[in-house]
Amino acid sequence: MERTIGNNFQTPAGSFNAFCISRILIDAAFYDWERKMSPKVTYAIDYKGQPADKTRTGGWMSAATILVTEACERFTTMGIAANLVTYSTGTLHLPSSVAANMVSNFSGTGYVLCLVGGFVADSFLGRYWTILISSITLAVGAGILSISCAVPTLQPPPCPLNSSTCIPANGFQVGIINLALYVIAVGEGGLKANASGFGTDQFDEDDKKEKTKMNYFFSRFYFFISLGTILSVTLGIGVQDYVSRSWGYGLCCFAFSIGIILFVSRTRRYRYKNLQGSPIVQVLNVLVAAIRKRKLKYPTNVDTLYEDSTETAPRIRHTDQIHCLDKAAIIDENNYGTNGSVIRNRWKLCSVTKVEEVKMVVRLLPIWASTIYFWTIHSQVLTFSVEQASTMERTIGNKFQIPAGSFNTFYILGILVGAAFYDRVIIPLMKKWKGKHGVTNLQRIAIGYVFGIIAMAVASIVETRRMSVVRAKGGNVATLPMKFYILIPQFFLVGVAESFAYSGQLDFFITRSPKGMKSMSTGLFLSTVGFGFFVSSLLVIIVNMATATQVGTGWLASNINYGKLYYFYALLAGLTFINMIIYLFCAMWYVRTMKDAAQIERIVTNSEEEEKHAMEMKGTLTSAEEDCE
Repeated sequence: MERTIGNNFQTPAGSFNAFCISRILIDAAFYDWERKMSPKVTYAIDYKGQPADKTRTGGWMSAATILVTEACERFTTMGIAANLVTYSTGTLHLPSSVAANMVSNFSGTGYVLCLVGGFVADSFLGRYWTILISSITLAVGAGILSISCAVPTLQPPPCPLNSSTCIPANGFQVGIINLALYVIAVGEGGLKANASGFGTDQFDEDDKKEKTKMNYFFSRFYFFISLGTILSVTLGIGVQDYVSRSWGYGLCCFAFSIGIILFVSRTRRYRYKNLQGSPIVQVLNVLVAAIRKRKLKYPTNVDTLYEDSTETAPRIRHTDQIHCLDKAAIIDENNYGTNGSVIRNRWKLCSVTKVEEVKMVVRLLPIWASTIYFWTIHSQVLTFSVEQASTMERTIGNKFQIPAGSFNTFYILGILVGAAFYDRVIIPLMKKWKGKHGVTNLQRIAIGYVFGIIAMAVASIVETRRMSVVRAKGGNVATLPMKFYILIPQFFLVGVAESFAYSGQLDFFITRSPKGMKSMSTGLFLSTVGFGFFVSSLLVIIVNMATATQVGTGWLASNINYGKLYYFYALLAGLTFINMIIYLFCAMWYVRTMKDAAQIERIVTNSEEEEKHAMEMKGTLTSAEEDCE
């Protein structure tokens, strides 16, 4: 192109990048000018309780400290859960099934307590104080666990060399370990339930550019979770196995102490939200009001049902489903005051909109219940699969031996590959084939079930092969002449299964719930993971009671070399298949219900369109950088 200015000077081609740089600088200056022109965030307050100043509070620096705190949580909880079974069987000399249940119950409690953590933050403490107290609690629990591993009297004596009889840990020693674990679980529930919400509080949803940054926050939130998890199953477990358990768990306590200091350092710069009350209370309001009026006759004209004209939320018209809850909106003589006006008592009378929001949550419950069992699969990669790894040849080269707990790295790899496969393969194919952005969230969950069934079937086959070597070499052999590669597929497939199921569930529970109840619906989703761990523990107990009728006949023996773990994996595969059928019926019921409830479907569609619009804005606002490439 002609680049001459005047008679002599010709602009170098590379100098045209200056225009791109200038554009970026102008955009940044314009953004700063906008912040100065509207410095207050209408929905947020600062640490003094005053309207938050946009130029002094929130933003990426505040969000970054929250991300670090969440990474510390994953580093601690995953590092403990992924390697706890080897400590329980190898040092505490507990039976294999008892050790597995210890891990499952610990992990399950942390997830189930997310519901409690969200309720406490919404109703009493707020997100900041809930995160801070939970972080301190989690650090204290890690400290107790570290001390319990350092004090010899809190552990049973070591096994005699070449002896098959070991003294198991007594009740007091096991009690100290459980105390530490459940203190950690309490902290995990409070922190996990509020970290992402408090992070998004640092961005103004009414500011288009800050809302775009909030979209980036979610991807970086997932990155920090993955980073904390990978560090835990590599660095954390490496220290536990090759230095000492005490130092390994002490490292978790130290990491959290640093995270707490960073989190507190931004106290004056955070944006806070006033307590709005927990959506759980709204659900209870409708249930209590409906129970109180259960004997009233349902009105023939739905227009006579109560609707609060003072509510600012979008109205939801009545739907002809779940009539028992509609009674909460019936106005009877007890709802009128002496002057003839309606008395607003939310425990006695609820608006149609509030009732319909609760109905939306009720419609989620069949999907919630039918997806609990899926997470029993996840429990296996933290327990029995790790025990399998501990019996195999895990040496790479001449010196380095992979810790058994670090095999969860392959599980994490499966999650990442599954997510990338969906984004890079399935979504483009579906766009070309049907013009859709991938498959639906319910279909993603079903795909997760299919991979879960395959994973457990493969695990059963691998264990059959391992047991054939055990029979040839004897059960007392510490390390079998089998390479660890044979275990990689089952860890990897469980990760792929979870990448589909987790993303599908999260998407479903967020997009199919009322706007004011999204935090509670996210807690419902996380509780499926927790209850799945509890179901795994119950299943282990039932299998032990049913199969261990004689010595040496149990599927889950104290030493897996003397058990029949392959039967247990096969049972899990069969039960997962049955559960998938139940889930499919629940999914079809939900789809049919949503077609009948056209009003609710429009609300969901509008919500999805808003999210897509936000992503479009994200792309538009980064066009300056793209033009420079």
